[in-house]
Amino acid sequence: MRISTFFRFIHVLGVLHAHQIDRLFALGWKRHFLGVAYWLNPFLWCRTDKSLSVGAHVREAFIALGPIFIKLGQVLSTRHDLLPDDIVQELALLQDRVPPFCGKEAEAIVVQALNAPIEQSFSSFQQDCLASASVAQVHVAQLLSGEQVVVKVIRPGIAKKIDRDVRLLRGMADIFMRWGADAKRFKPHQVIDEFAKHLSLELDLVHEGANAAQLGRHFKQSPLLHVPKVYWSHSRKNVLVMERIWGVKISDVDTMQKLGVDFKVLAENGVTIFFTQLLKHNFFHADMHPGNIFVDCTHPARPRYMAVDFGIMGSLSKQDQRYIAENLLAFFEQDYQRVAEMHVRSGWISPDTAIEDFAGSIRAVCEPIFQKSFKDIAYAQLLGRLLGVAEQYAMPVQPQLLLLQKTLWNIEGLGRLLYPDLD
Repeated sequence: MRISTFFRFIHVLGVLHAHQIDRLFALGWKRHFLGVAYWLNPFLWCRTDKSLSVGAHVREAFIALGPIFIKLGQVLSTRHDLLPDDIVQELALLQDRVPPFCGKEAEAIVVQALNAPIEQSFSSFQQDCLASASVAQVHVAQLLSGEQVVVKVIRPGIAKKIDRDVRLLRGMADIFMRWGADAKRFKPHQVIDEFAKHLSLELDLVHEGANAAQLGRHFKQSPLLHVPKVYWSHSRKNVLVMERIWGVKISDVDTMQKLGVDFKVLAENGVTIFFTQLLKHNFFHADMHPGNIFVDCTHPARPRYMAVDFGIMGSLSKQDQRYIAENLLAFFEQDYQRVAEMHVRSGWISPDTAIEDFAGSIRAVCEPIFQKSFKDIAYAQLLGRLLGVAEQYAMPVQPQLLLLQKTLWNIEGLGRLLYPDLD
């Protein structure tokens, strides 16, 4: 581990301690090899504002630690069933309310990227940002031709911060591989490489624009999903200009209730959109936290999804796509023997696995959730049992499926929020 990486590690421990996150999650640093780093940490005796709530401490810690930790907070922000409400509510602010950088600096970045004064590109440009997240922030503007648009601008210096923390994660992976008894099964280096690849692509807004254009073609004229138009003439690697949309944030359930939105239809349409992206198009939005999803409530009985932020999109190999489809079909038919066989054929578990035993373990996990709605499923218990099965059969992590698993995590959380009665 590099010296700079080690000091970054010390800093991370210090920020977690200063915000009391070590106590919140009962991290056992003092009992293990991290103990030396913990006790020598210059932040050990530092504490932040004691008037902050626990949730605010968690949010402030993630902001202080930078983009990778903010993304972790976004992933956790949909899990009302796993985290206390005050923490979830604070983490929800990380979806689009991360402290912004200076609006004048954002305007200067746009001017430099387009190589023209702002008035030659836009009839108006608001320096106060509309939304700000881990990697970029968004400003409202109007084109000279009159179209209302949003301008997404990459945060200055963000690439260096991401590279710094990717190095930290790789250093931690080295330690884990050396000392972790079951480390190989988790494939930490491959997981981090996959994560780093998508982070790198997220910094290229031309790539994001191309993703949006592709998804838009897939759902052209669709009554289920609207994808904003990209204005290529005004877009560059660090600046993306897209059609401005008006909708209700997916997490704003109260407003949608007042408008009379049919939540059953909304939830079912969400499932349809996801499976269409996954199994028909093999191109799915993989950052579906509530900050990136809006609802067009013009026709409350037929609500329409509106998506933004296409920096992270997922796709699968034809082999993995087919295995997932066949696993889903077998699962819905409650054919656990076939599910077990498909896991072996796909290479997701060892060919030496006893199929009948594995099928029995899957049955024990899945049977209790059939014909139940979201509200009747204890997700924490289900997750615990799934992890227990994975450990029992030494199931290795599949890095190529991590985006899909992350997306399912978000969708399940949104489903609980929108329509808990959904089967």
